[in-house]
Amino acid sequence: MEPVPINQPLLGRTILVAPSGNGELATELTRHGARVLAWPQIEIIEPDDYRALDEAIQNLFGYDWLVFANTNAAGFFLRRLQNPGNEISELDVLRVCAINAATRQQLEESHVHVDLVPETFATDGVMAALETFNGGRDSLRGLNFLLPGAVVSRDYLRQAIEDAGARVDVVSAYRTAGSHNSELVQLGVLLDGGGIDCVAFTSPSNVLSFSQLLDTNDLSRLLKEVAVACVDDNVARTAAEFGLREHTVPTEPGVAALVSALTAHLGGTGQ
Repeated sequence: MEPVPINQPLLGRTILVAPSGNGELATELTRHGARVLAWPQIEIIEPDDYRALDEAIQNLFGYDWLVFANTNAAGFFLRRLQNPGNEISELDVLRVCAINAATRQQLEESHVHVDLVPETFATDGVMAALETFNGGRDSLRGLNFLLPGAVVSRDYLRQAIEDAGARVDVVSAYRTAGSHNSELVQLGVLLDGGGIDCVAFTSPSNVLSFSQLLDTNDLSRLLKEVAVACVDDNVARTAAEFGLREHTVPTEPGVAALVSALTAHLGGTGQ
């Protein structure tokens, strides 16, 4: 193996950044030898088929809990709920869980009561909140949950709820697409196949948009083999809400410090 050039310590590393992060950060990473990829711009659109969602809406009496993972799920569900002339008040018979403050605000502005907002968005945090609210893990057994979501999602929460003995219906309320669908497919292949060494976040909105693009609040499972870099403590706190607790944070904020910290953490492969 040839030695890594001293001025390119990230040679052989692939680092994923936000579409808006292709400026100074991408330039500096490239200058240090890294291959820089930007994840696709997010686009939220209607699903091709509403039949499963419509059926669930017509049978709301059969559910105990309605869980909204994000504002997209809440918005598309509520618009569809009111299309046939149903009333928001029909949700009063259900327990409603909103998995972040923005989703709770959206629901409450639409006059939907919200019973539960977990402290963290990742699966473990949501399950802990549900179990505490209901009176223990065994109390979930036999309950019926409705989870509106994307057509294709990384659905870790469904499995966790089912493991607790509940029945879960996940229905498509919207579709998540990148600027080009092929780019989104390629990103999934790279993440699943170990083709990404690090994801770098430079703002809290980066973390949110990335989670929405891949339709998961459980980034810790998706990125379990990927290094995570946050430009400052504020971004790191947002990452932690999505389960990302082990990450590189520079001692000083800023792109230069972030690249320096990444260089120290990743080094280079020399390939």
